[in-house]
Amino acid sequence: MALQYRRRQLHEQGDTSQIATDWRREECFLNADGTYDWSKQAGQQWFLQAARQRGVKYSLGFALSPPVSMTKNQRAHGVAGTASLNIADGRLNDYADFLAQVAGHWHFDYISPVNEPQWDWGGTNGVAQQEGSQAINSQVADLAKALSPRLASLSPSTSTVIGEAGQLDFLYGRNTDSRGDQINQFFSSSSSNYIGNLPNTLHVISAHSYYTTCPDDNLVNIRQQVATKVRQVDPTLGTWQSEFGILSNICNLYNGSPRTTNIDYGLYVAKTIHNDLTVEGVSSWQWWLAVSPYNYSDGLVYINDPSGNINVDNCKQDGTVLDSKQLWSLGNFSRFIRPGMQRVAAVVQGMDNPVTAAGSVMASAYKDNSNKQLVVVVVNFSASSATLQLSGVSGLAGNRLNSYLTDASNSLKRSWVAADNIVVPARAIVTLTGTYQ
Repeated sequence: MALQYRRRQLHEQGDTSQIATDWRREECFLNADGTYDWSKQAGQQWFLQAARQRGVKYSLGFALSPPVSMTKNQRAHGVAGTASLNIADGRLNDYADFLAQVAGHWHFDYISPVNEPQWDWGGTNGVAQQEGSQAINSQVADLAKALSPRLASLSPSTSTVIGEAGQLDFLYGRNTDSRGDQINQFFSSSSSNYIGNLPNTLHVISAHSYYTTCPDDNLVNIRQQVATKVRQVDPTLGTWQSEFGILSNICNLYNGSPRTTNIDYGLYVAKTIHNDLTVEGVSSWQWWLAVSPYNYSDGLVYINDPSGNINVDNCKQDGTVLDSKQLWSLGNFSRFIRPGMQRVAAVVQGMDNPVTAAGSVMASAYKDNSNKQLVVVVVNFSASSATLQLSGVSGLAGNRLNSYLTDASNSLKRSWVAADNIVVPARAIVTLTGTYQ
């Protein structure tokens, strides 16, 4: 068969999908006759296995739409102008079965069944930009309730992750059409949409950090409000930042288009990560998207056609691979802050106000008690270098630290520094690692 029938005619439904580009369409493991074809999504399968072989600890299945055979409009995009989940009457349990089957087959640790339910995924003039479906809170809760016993039976090691709010402020407000106030809706025991006691449901609310990152007082305030709402509703509830990239116009400072990959964008990403971790207190931080062919700034790695031009069709079989400072600034966190570490207090003198720190020097610290590892990430957003001294750590081995520098000229460049004389260059991110007693 020629390249799996040309990848099933360029993914699910081909051009009749009404989704503008095959880069945003996907194959579905469930066939229309109810059987499963686990050979589909071969590229994604390769990446999943490659990640596991390289020691990636957790995997998450991420659903944008029910299978088209279960939807109201027989498409993988929502119905324009409605707030409702795009699923036909009586098919919610079938969708839960599908998700549990997929989670069990691929041994996912987590399954996320609804993405950004606040947005209208119906498209314009019959053309959608990608797969997706809006949903009201009661539908999200009903799906979680249907999924819980099915996961317990078919994939007991998998947990549902609920939320995926399109913006952080949907977690504590903006509930005029029953798609906001999600912390209270899903995790207050008095809510009719309460899911906090469901088996195989992670005690976490997830959301995306888009459109909430500027100016600095807004960046900090919104994250403080999320943390405050969690304390009010359920102090044991965790938070995840489950999708972020550079989109649209961001206070006339950054933009999705055209593609920009310099240190200014890397620092912006690092500032967002820092505040999500330290102000909101998230325990997971995830990026969208990893590999991009587009003239846009939301990728970590870019592929171009062999001539080096930006052509989304010519690079499908061969091309050049380019990195970005978005990739390396994320690496200052993700390569060193490993699963199981705990964040500990870290304050740069004079920067105890997070709004002030956001425009200057930000620091966060993490430890692993099992092997006495310490990680400190310093983001210097200012135009001047900063000299710091690490104090308050007992028994630091050799008074020396590994230092990994990302700036305009370097990408995680390694060196040694003395703990009492740490120089962080202007417009740079430095990760420090060491051991303690």
